[in-house]
Amino acid sequence: MSKAASTRSSPRPGAALPPAGAGRLVDSLAPLLHEWLPRQRWFAGKGRPITGFSAVAATELMPPDASGPGPGLLHLLVRVEQRSTPDPDAPPVPVAPTDDCYQLLIGVRSALPPQLAAARIGVVGEGPLAGRVVYEALHDPLLADLLLEQLRSPGALGPLRFDRAVEIPAGLAPRLLGAEQSNSSLVYGEKYILKILRRVFPGANPDLELPLALARQGSRRVPSPVAWFEAVSADVGGGAGPQSLTLGVLQPFLRNSEDGWQLALRALADGREFTDEARALGRATAEVHLALAAALPTESLGPHQTANLADAMSGRLDATAQAVPALLPYVGGLRTAFDALARSGNGPGERDGAGAGAGAGGGPVTRAQRVHGDLHLGQTLRTPDGEWSLIDFEGEPARPLTERRRPQPAVRDVAGMLRSFDYAARNHQPWNPGWAERSRSAFCDGYADATGTDPREDAALLRAYETDKAVYEVLYEARNRPDWLPVPMAAIHRLAGHRP
Repeated sequence: MSKAASTRSSPRPGAALPPAGAGRLVDSLAPLLHEWLPRQRWFAGKGRPITGFSAVAATELMPPDASGPGPGLLHLLVRVEQRSTPDPDAPPVPVAPTDDCYQLLIGVRSALPPQLAAARIGVVGEGPLAGRVVYEALHDPLLADLLLEQLRSPGALGPLRFDRAVEIPAGLAPRLLGAEQSNSSLVYGEKYILKILRRVFPGANPDLELPLALARQGSRRVPSPVAWFEAVSADVGGGAGPQSLTLGVLQPFLRNSEDGWQLALRALADGREFTDEARALGRATAEVHLALAAALPTESLGPHQTANLADAMSGRLDATAQAVPALLPYVGGLRTAFDALARSGNGPGERDGAGAGAGAGGGPVTRAQRVHGDLHLGQTLRTPDGEWSLIDFEGEPARPLTERRRPQPAVRDVAGMLRSFDYAARNHQPWNPGWAERSRSAFCDGYADATGTDPREDAALLRAYETDKAVYEVLYEARNRPDWLPVPMAAIHRLAGHRP
């Protein structure tokens, strides 16, 4: 994606395995991966039977020590094949492709030290690693340090390419973050944080692409990438042939920062308002949107594109209702939001500038640009000096990468944050709907301060995106956190027009 900032280092200690060797290795690990993968928080295929594994690429970042206790480090790209539904006779549900590609970092030892017991995957029964213990390598400081050393020395190793933008000091002690998330993160010396993307896709990942673009624009609201690594010439399936995949991004670690979710929950617990923080966060979000619009191409969505947008939302609603029957009674009421959005493309254009303008057919035109794509309080950090930053630009992992990279109305991010305030208020007992509404209003006020356009002025677009987000949340919670399902269902009740 970008040129390395320095010349290639001396030859690396490891080597890429040939396709046949990679296949034998993955075949030997398959019985263990069948049990281990579904238990990982970042595995997206929960609830669907795994039918097989195939090797995309395998690289020995550190060859396993055949005669001693020293660890080895294997980098694997593995295609996981799954049925689309648990029951072949069940109706179709909106799921990710059934042959997702995952990035695995596997440690290999003859015996596992007690301090790494929690990272154990199992003992390999046959093949090149027969009798060896394999484990999640990110738990091992020796192997985590080796990964940073690869990033410190730009260059290629088999299908892997390591790039960096600035010099990185050596000797930074690693620690693995334990928070639940859809990827894995290592902190080095409290100075940098390395995000390891687990489910990987062909093409430039927004989690690297957008922060790089914002850095070029001089934005200080997003930590600039320090280093990154990708896989090149990796056949990820689908008949597309060799492609490039973003695998990890190293960025500055904002020490002593607190994420917006924890700050909001603490305010609720203390009985405090969050309006000042929400307004400042609204301004920060708007500044990021303005910088993205300046750094990357924008588009205009006319009446036809707006109708297509509404149709896509309506289709997701129908598919989710099949997967989560609790949504069925609300489908009619929820669809009115998407119908209103489709109709809005046929009326006269009334606004211009950052909001909308007149289209060729007389209807309003909405500006579309690159956006965060999965904005919520947990994707924000406030530094000790009170400044807000936005992080994790990967977008919603369940959606195709091409969709996540597509220009979209900026109000999509606004809707995501408005839903997050509701999540926080629902997470606190007793529920405080007034706190959520005041925080939502303050966020929009702050956004308008920076852009001159209040997102609430385009009521049809905002309601449609908030409804679409709530539908997405219903599917996510039903699959991953059933205990949380009442939170988005409460919003569904409201958005569908039901009254208590």
